[in-house]
Amino acid sequence: MSSGRSYEEGCIAAHALDLIGDRWALLVVREMMLGPRRFGALREGLPGISANVLTQRLEGLEAAGVVAREQMPEPAKVQLYRLTEAGLALWPVLRALCIWGARQPGHDPRRFISPTALMLSMRATCARARAGEHRVAMRLGEESFTIRTGPGRFKVERGNGPATLQFSGGTNAMAAAIYGPQPLTATAQGMIGFEGDPEEGQAFVDLFTLR
Repeated sequence: MSSGRSYEEGCIAAHALDLIGDRWALLVVREMMLGPRRFGALREGLPGISANVLTQRLEGLEAAGVVAREQMPEPAKVQLYRLTEAGLALWPVLRALCIWGARQPGHDPRRFISPTALMLSMRATCARARAGEHRVAMRLGEESFTIRTGPGRFKVERGNGPATLQFSGGTNAMAAAIYGPQPLTATAQGMIGFEGDPEEGQAFVDLFTLR
């Protein structure tokens, strides 16, 4: 249950909002959608949230069965937060919000974008039906991701893996390179790092659009 407030309705949409409708709750879920995260990593992905509010949201989501805690084995002994099956099932909700939000006026892409948020927006907007076979490494600050595409497929995971295309740079610059109107050869000059075949790289970024 969220922070003790309830719509007190039998509506199933209201019930869902009772569980995950608090401010920040879905964005906390977003940051765990690609795997377990430490408390500090969650704060890095959500710079506008205070430690106290993040603690409250994690406790509420845990009580709702959306989040679970796990302990890394010795010698790390680091506590991680991960999504349960119910939490992972929120992906279609986040995807729908990404697509709906992209169609509404007022979006400012200059504001902070977390690495996870960018990866999930790409997951939401990829034109899978015309995707070629691409193996992509993305380095966004201190975080790394591996993307695999193919006809009807898009898969993104944390970590490094073999890749024929390599992108690196800040998250906002990378979003401009992925979604912007300029060709990759232009945005890769000074804005981001790119290694690989330029034609394949262009074919990859052409899979993504906010329109």
